[in-house]
Amino acid sequence: MAPVGSKRGVLERLGAGEVVIGDGGFVFALEKRGYVKAGPWTPEAAAEHPEAVRQLHREFLRAGSNVMQTFTFYASDDKLENRGNKLTFTGQQINEAACDLAREVANEGDALVAGGVSQTPSYLSCKSEDEVKKILKKQLDVFIKKNVDFLIAEYFEHVEEAEWAKHGVWGSGLEMHTKPWVRARARRDYWERLKPASGRPLCPSMSTPDGWGVTKGHTELMQQKEATTAEQLCPLFQKADGKH
Repeated sequence: MAPVGSKRGVLERLGAGEVVIGDGGFVFALEKRGYVKAGPWTPEAAAEHPEAVRQLHREFLRAGSNVMQTFTFYASDDKLENRGNKLTFTGQQINEAACDLAREVANEGDALVAGGVSQTPSYLSCKSEDEVKKILKKQLDVFIKKNVDFLIAEYFEHVEEAEWAKHGVWGSGLEMHTKPWVRARARRDYWERLKPASGRPLCPSMSTPDGWGVTKGHTELMQQKEATTAEQLCPLFQKADGKH
C-alpha cells in the first residue's frame, strides 16, 4: 500500500464522494496495435514492448483515468505456457515490468496503481486449492514488493477461485482493505428467456451459447503445454455447425 500522506487511496476517494475512473481494455487495445496475440491474450508486451504499454497507460491518464491497472491479465506462470504459448519471459519479469510501467505513468498525475489477478488454467484443470494458491501467490508477491495501491480480481468465472485468490493469499499478505469485484455468470434460464429490446425473435448474436456445460474440469479447458490440435477443435466446430 502506498505510504500514508502520499496519495489518497481508492476508499478515501470513494468515501469523499468522488468518481474514480479506471483504465482497462488493454488486452484488446494492444491486440489491435499488434502487441498481443489473440487466443492466449497474455501480457508479454509489458516486458517485450514496454513503450507500447506505457503509451496506452498515458492515453488513459490523459483521458481522465484515476487508476492505472497493471497489464497483468493472464500473467500467471501456468497461463504463460498453456496451449502452445511460448514462455519468453517469466511471470515475475512480466509482472514486475507491468507494475513499474503503471507506477511510472500514475506518478505523472494523481493516479493510483491497481494490481490485477485473473483466473488460472490450474483451477480449470481441477488442481488442488494449494496448487492454485501457489500460482496466484507468485503474482501477489510481486504486487506486494512493488507496493501497489490496491488489487483487482478480474475475470474470474468461478467464485470459488476468486475466494481462493483473496483469502489467505492477498488478504493476509497486504495490510489493507480487500473487496474483490466478482462478475459471476448469470443463471442459464436468464439467457434462455432473454429477448432483444426490439421484441423481435432472437438474432444470431443473441442465440443460445455454444458453451453450455463447459466448466471447470471440462476437456476443452484442461491445461496442456502443447498447442490445441485440429482433432480437439473438431467437436467445437461440429457443435457450432449443428446450430445453423
